[in-house]
Amino acid sequence: MEVCPAQALLRVHKDRNRVISTVYLSRCGYRPCKRQPEFFSLIPRTAWAEVAARGVICGRGSRSSKTFKPKKNIPEGSHQYELLKHAEATLGSGNLRMAVMLPEGEDLNEWVAVNTVDFFNQINMLYGTITDFCTEESCPVMSAGPKYEYHWADGTNIKKPIKCSAPKYIDYLMTWVQDQLDDETLFPSKIGVPFPKNFMSVAKTILKRLFRVYAHIYHQHFDPVIQLQEEAHLNTSFKHFIFFVQEFNLIDRRELAPLQELIEKLTSKDR
Repeated sequence: MEVCPAQALLRVHKDRNRVISTVYLSRCGYRPCKRQPEFFSLIPRTAWAEVAARGVICGRGSRSSKTFKPKKNIPEGSHQYELLKHAEATLGSGNLRMAVMLPEGEDLNEWVAVNTVDFFNQINMLYGTITDFCTEESCPVMSAGPKYEYHWADGTNIKKPIKCSAPKYIDYLMTWVQDQLDDETLFPSKIGVPFPKNFMSVAKTILKRLFRVYAHIYHQHFDPVIQLQEEAHLNTSFKHFIFFVQEFNLIDRRELAPLQELIEKLTSKDR
C-alpha cells in the first residue's frame, strides 16, 4: 500500500506527551555521532534504540561497509553542553515551537550550531535504517518525487554539479556535512573561540542539503519506513527540523517545495 508523504502525520502516535529521551548513538546509523555526548528528542527513551535494532534485524544498513569515526563529544561543564541540557528540558515539555526558540541571553550562532549537529545525527539514524532500499538500481538519481531532482557539487572537490544516484549523492552530502562539523574554524567547540563571519551561510547550506535527505526518504522510501514502524520517529524528527528552520529563516521557502503539503499538515495545529 502506497502512502503519500502528506498522509504521514496521520500515523503519528496519539501519545503527544512524550518524555525526553537521552540515547547514545554509537554503533547505529549511517555516520558517526558528532560532538554530542547525548542525543535528545521527543521520541520515547527506547525508540531510537528500537529503530536501530529493527534495522539490524532486517539487514538495513548492511550494504554500507563504512565505519564510524570517533565521536567528538561536548565536554560536561562547557557552554554547549549547558545548551544541550536546556534543549532537553524544553523538548521534554512537548511544545516544539517553544523548544526551538533561542534561549534568553544566548548566542544565535551557538544555538544554530548545536541544533545543526543534532539534526545531522537524527538524519544519520533515519537514513541508516533504510539504506538497503536506497540503491543504485532503485534510485539512479537523487530525487524527491517526479518534479525535483538534485545534482551534487561542493565547490571544492566537485565544482560543477553532477548527476548521480541517491545513495551516492547522500554519501557525498553526509561526508561534506561531517567535514564542515569537524572544522573547528567553522564549528568551534572551545570556549572563547568566535564563530566565523560566514558561519550562518554555511549552516544554512548544511540544513538545506539535509532537508533533501528528508525529502528523498518521504517521497521514495516511505513504504519501507512504514514497514519498519518508523513513521512516528521520522515525522517527529522532521517536524522539529521544520520548526527550527522556520524560526530562524534558515531555508528558503522554495527549497521546501517538495514537502510543502506535508509541512502544512505538520505545522497547522501549532501556529
